[in-house]
Amino acid sequence: MSHAPLWAPTQDQIDQANITKFGTWLGAQHGIYLDNYEAIYNWSIAHPDLFWSAIWEYYDVIGSRSAQIVSEITQMPGARWFPQTRLNFAENMMRYAKTSSHLTAITVFNELGKQCSYTYKELQDAVAALASTFKDNGIQKGDRIAAITTNSEHAIIGMLACASLGAVWSSCSPDFGESGILDRFSQIEPKLLITCTGYIYAGKVLSLADKISSVVDSLPSLQAVISFNPIDRDTSHILTLNTAKHLDWINAIKSNDKIKLHFEEVDFNDPLYILYSSGTTGKPKCIVHGVGGTLLQHIKELSLHSDVVEGTKLFYFTTCGWMMWNWYISGLALGASLVVYDGSPFHPEKDSLFSLAKAEDIEVFGASAKYFAAAEKFGLKPNKDHPFTSLKAILSTGSPLVPESFDYLYAHVAPHARVSSISGGTDIVSCFALGVPTLPVYRGELQAPGLGMDIAFVDESGVELESGKGELICRTSFPSMPIYFWADESGQRYKRAYFDSFENTWAHGDFGEQSLHVLSDGSVQKGIMIHGRSDAVLNPNGVRIGTAEIYRQVEQIDEVFESLAIGQKWDEDERIILFVVLMPEVRFSEDLSLRIKQQIRNNTSPRHVPSKIIAVSEIPRTRSGKIVELAVRSVVHGEEVKNTEAIANPAALDLFKDIPELQE
Repeated sequence: MSHAPLWAPTQDQIDQANITKFGTWLGAQHGIYLDNYEAIYNWSIAHPDLFWSAIWEYYDVIGSRSAQIVSEITQMPGARWFPQTRLNFAENMMRYAKTSSHLTAITVFNELGKQCSYTYKELQDAVAALASTFKDNGIQKGDRIAAITTNSEHAIIGMLACASLGAVWSSCSPDFGESGILDRFSQIEPKLLITCTGYIYAGKVLSLADKISSVVDSLPSLQAVISFNPIDRDTSHILTLNTAKHLDWINAIKSNDKIKLHFEEVDFNDPLYILYSSGTTGKPKCIVHGVGGTLLQHIKELSLHSDVVEGTKLFYFTTCGWMMWNWYISGLALGASLVVYDGSPFHPEKDSLFSLAKAEDIEVFGASAKYFAAAEKFGLKPNKDHPFTSLKAILSTGSPLVPESFDYLYAHVAPHARVSSISGGTDIVSCFALGVPTLPVYRGELQAPGLGMDIAFVDESGVELESGKGELICRTSFPSMPIYFWADESGQRYKRAYFDSFENTWAHGDFGEQSLHVLSDGSVQKGIMIHGRSDAVLNPNGVRIGTAEIYRQVEQIDEVFESLAIGQKWDEDERIILFVVLMPEVRFSEDLSLRIKQQIRNNTSPRHVPSKIIAVSEIPRTRSGKIVELAVRSVVHGEEVKNTEAIANPAALDLFKDIPELQE
């Protein structure tokens, strides 16, 4: 590729980058001399055992490490990382309480403003108190603690207290419906539930009292419930529950100088988190992630790929039902100062998050691609009057960050910052491709594959593609693969999810391609472009088209707020149907339809042009904000959507039923 980068690091930025220091250390300590990202990456995938061992050593992970790094490394699945190694996740997250006790660990905001902050020492004290309460209520290694929680200090303290005991944490956001909560938590049989009594969103205070009472009645495994009030933190709020011992958060974390935080050492591959698939095609899969693999992968990604160091102000707009929460709170292991926010990103003002970033001098700012697209549609130009002088990196994920959003971020948000589109998922609680502080940023591209992640794009036969679009695969085991699916003793569900398509190879379900750039030092940068999910790929006349290729064109039309494309079976083939949500006060017209088609035709190909364009008032989304193309496709074809509880706005599906234009 020959186009110029949108951003490139200065020599000083390269010299000071964590990844440069890591490369220097490899040479000094192990005689491995690697002077650019391509060299480090190629070494990391050629020698994954040495690479992951180096991550442990370089970051001085706290634990009892065995000599063996990995067994059965060629097996996918089947490899076992760091067998006989023992550690505690929370101990590694709390290490800065000893060395930098007065450093701010978390600062918590919601729509009402700043709520509280904790130093690392204060955070450790709260974790110790809650862990003691957990133990008093019978929690021990391997037990499950479930949480229905706002993104607040309660979630972070709860998770750390849980992990300190070797118990297993699983959370969802409070906007989940009762069935959605039970579809998840009933499978894992939690022993204790942490829950908020309500929450605030877009200025509205919403009570959870009735829902929580019903959920508790439906979870017979519960022995105790701890509730908190995130709107008035100083007020106790005891719910009326028919079952389970009920405790108030304020009393549960009362500090006691005699309480010392004890960390239970567990096996590297013992469970830490249970996360869930979206569940739009049935009950959500319970994906179990291990203690050590999660820790090593997150340290690598936050330090080497995101340049987080002690004191870095790190923010990611997320809920506790999205894996990005699990990801960014691992910044504590590096001494980051987390800025935590719960609520609507556009309330009380459209620029609330950008204003927060300026006020708190946030250095690494993350949100979904949809957030940045919406900010552009709203005409937000936060850099106009008060530049983001502190902002070093902008992270985006959840869906592909379209090239035009790169333009927007550099023109109107932070021209000096590194924009890193990152891509991975709940399945690996991490990334396959993401940012690199020492590499240029090219429009519409993820900067590079992640270290230790041996990825490629292949055709339907599994043949690697040097150019062109294909399936994203990973050819070598890595530590943050799921350790198993819950209640999948044979491992067959796990194998079907990722290993049915290609033997001994992880098929991730993303559709994309790579782009090669020769840099000034002669090294080659492998940029990555993701075009959408493989199962949502459009296939008119046998030509595979990623939905993101269409979305990026449609959403350049000022009148269109967002869009969704599906393939409809028609005349023994497939035709593209495009649904659009229009901006307020805009009416759909034939002229607008023609302009949309022309925009797509001129910038892609005639095959990308939809046969029908239909205006709708709303597009259904998962609770993490992703549009649900497969569910809409099912509705259009008259098929049942098996689990609408996985959808944040399930009533929107009715908009796609029995549309007359789709019968002709």
